[in-house]
Amino acid sequence: MNAASRPIRILELRSVRGTGGGPEKTILLGAVMSDPRFQVTVCYLRDERDSIFGIDDRAARAGVVDYVEIREKHSFDVGIWPQLTQVIRDREIDIVHSHDYKTNLLALLLGRFAGVKALSTVHGWTGHSPRERWIYYPADKRVLARFSRVVAVSGEIERELIRCGANPARVTTVLNGIDHRKFFRDPARVADARAALGAIDSDIVIGAVGRTEPQKRFDLLLEAFVTIVDRFPRARLFIVGDGSQRQALDDQVTRLRLRDRCRLVGHFDDVVPAYHAFDLLVQSSDYEGTPNAVLEAMAFEVPIVATAAGGTAEIVRNGMDGRIVPIGRVDLLTKEVTRALEDPAGTTAMARQARLRVEGELSFENRVRRIEGIYAEMMQGA
Repeated sequence: MNAASRPIRILELRSVRGTGGGPEKTILLGAVMSDPRFQVTVCYLRDERDSIFGIDDRAARAGVVDYVEIREKHSFDVGIWPQLTQVIRDREIDIVHSHDYKTNLLALLLGRFAGVKALSTVHGWTGHSPRERWIYYPADKRVLARFSRVVAVSGEIERELIRCGANPARVTTVLNGIDHRKFFRDPARVADARAALGAIDSDIVIGAVGRTEPQKRFDLLLEAFVTIVDRFPRARLFIVGDGSQRQALDDQVTRLRLRDRCRLVGHFDDVVPAYHAFDLLVQSSDYEGTPNAVLEAMAFEVPIVATAAGGTAEIVRNGMDGRIVPIGRVDLLTKEVTRALEDPAGTTAMARQARLRVEGELSFENRVRRIEGIYAEMMQGA
């Protein structure tokens, strides 16, 4: 079979620790929903020291057909190079599609030395360690400026890439999407979902979903909730997720005397029941790419109050699909949550409009087809 008649072969390349985050949803579901004209291999770099790595299980549950792991002894293990090039040769890869600063560098090098084309999707720069902020992320932006094509998941990221030297003609913003056929509200599941969290029928269940990391600003949400629970005594807050700030947040819950009204419930492999339990989703982040938690809430018709972080205000139109507030303003976050709870009819109407939005422009199928269009453009004339 010649190159013109066979599928375009893609290597989705990613390095992550633990169970990963939002990008994994995009990568794994994208592989499953790919058109037959594109043959996708999902490849993860797995640090042998990572005892809780869980992407292999997630890939199996998602139904990914071709999943590969490359084991590394440490973060700078040069032994991964021959393994990568072997995967490319065995599968006759055309395009390496990278998703983080480490695999961006590898994709660029593979483009030069392994005869493949390199594409990166930039999900954002969310780490907070000094090494990431002052070394890895600045270097990553310089590397990305040398790619022939880059996908940004928000307009904010696109502008940052261009500011750092990327050719505007080579950068395309493609907002994340969601599979609205898989994610939808089933009223029959609501009672059990609320009971599983320990909420009763009369509770107002406010939810937040995301890794408990500094950029999510769950500390800000807890501050706001002190005022909210005074105004709405039946309100309860559930934070779904795990991460480096969990203990600090738990200490804050105690300090603010919210122990009987707030729970940090940890990581859920399946977030569907949580959304069925929520009466309102609140995102308090300082930084996002295109937040999957907000897209999921839209699909499940959960009303939304969210900060204008990253691409949030691009997917949620303020006053139409939900309520958007400036970053870092606990007073305005409190005000908009209060407005949402005081106006249930208007809030419900916004949630229904949000559902219609993810059935159309923000459907995951639409996102996959746009990415595949970029693959096809990259292979024209190859």
